[in-house]
Amino acid sequence: MKILILTQYFPPEVGAPQNRLYELALRLKAKGAEVTVLTAMPNYPQMKVHEAYRGKWRHYEEMSGLKVFRSWIYVSQKRSILPRLLNYFSFVFSSLWSGTFRLGRFDYLICESPPLFLGISAYFLKKMKRAKLVFNVSDLWPESAEKLGLVTNKFMLGLASRLERFMYRKSELISGQTQGIVKNIQGRFPNKKVFWLPNGVDLALYSGGEAGDWRKNSGFNADDFILLYAGIIGHAQGLEVILKAAERLKMYADIKFVLLGSGPEKEKLIRLSEQLQTTNVSFYEAVPKEKMPSVIAASDAALIPLKKLDLFKGAIPSKIFENLAMKRPLLLGVEGEAKELFIDEGDCGLAFEPENDKDLSEKILVLHKDRALWAKLGEKGREYVSAKFTRDIIADKFWTFLTENSRS
Repeated sequence: MKILILTQYFPPEVGAPQNRLYELALRLKAKGAEVTVLTAMPNYPQMKVHEAYRGKWRHYEEMSGLKVFRSWIYVSQKRSILPRLLNYFSFVFSSLWSGTFRLGRFDYLICESPPLFLGISAYFLKKMKRAKLVFNVSDLWPESAEKLGLVTNKFMLGLASRLERFMYRKSELISGQTQGIVKNIQGRFPNKKVFWLPNGVDLALYSGGEAGDWRKNSGFNADDFILLYAGIIGHAQGLEVILKAAERLKMYADIKFVLLGSGPEKEKLIRLSEQLQTTNVSFYEAVPKEKMPSVIAASDAALIPLKKLDLFKGAIPSKIFENLAMKRPLLLGVEGEAKELFIDEGDCGLAFEPENDKDLSEKILVLHKDRALWAKLGEKGREYVSAKFTRDIIADKFWTFLTENSRS
């Protein structure tokens, strides 16, 4: 089976879709598939093309046996609508050109959305390569962009909605990252085959081992109770709740907050931290994937917040899986599907009301004071993801889905 993965985001970039697609590609290859990746020059989330790729229109490399073709993308650190559209559409056209003239035929073309506009390239490439299109939806766009206020132009939203419906109709198969996404699409397109393709964790990498030198090298004490947020520092996460909870808990000298990552809201949060005089909060840059186990092992619990929006009741933040594999309980500020799975069913942590810093600070104190509960929730988390959310289990089910539908 020949598979082409079309995505704007891929390693060496650091991030959830990058890791998810790379790990899936490796496992599909291990099952005998010939896997090719068509992606952009790496630039996310700093929005600067990595030095080794600058000035290139195209690039080819191999990563762990995967054939990776890269094409040019326009990159700007400006957040206004025009630079963002140029960013998306530059890769739409460069990937279409590159895929047309550099790649052969495929059995399946898996397109990662968002960005939704990449579906334009996917549609034409599927026709030329005579491939079945699997449209992989990790976020319901443009619905999420509209509800977050990221796109307000009604004309643009209308065009995007029509493109979304077009892509679902023209896809042979659709996959969704959460059950909420799957149900949404199935409800609108009942005749389509939709597969739940969740995120997961590599248990070999996140083995639940002991902390290395990260805690000591970062200036923390052995008895500090470290609360870790690691991921994109963006608008959707509502990370102000962490700083306000930190302000409430300043009298506890051993409770420390770590925000690790990059994103458009980072400078704003640093300024807020200074205004609140939260000396118990530390900011760090993102680290490579291979270093994350030592960072998680050095922490005591994972902070997983999102804004209080109905939109996020179907969201499952990817950082959940690695922390649970490392036996770190969750402090989960996400309603809906994530709470139902990881708190109600899995008993992997404590839930707090999204954007409620008082509730978060109270739940932090529960874990801080009850180390037996802390240990129990950590063990439960490891057991739960081991049973349901390993990358091997997910890839096995997806491979079965592809092979069963390859004959139809």
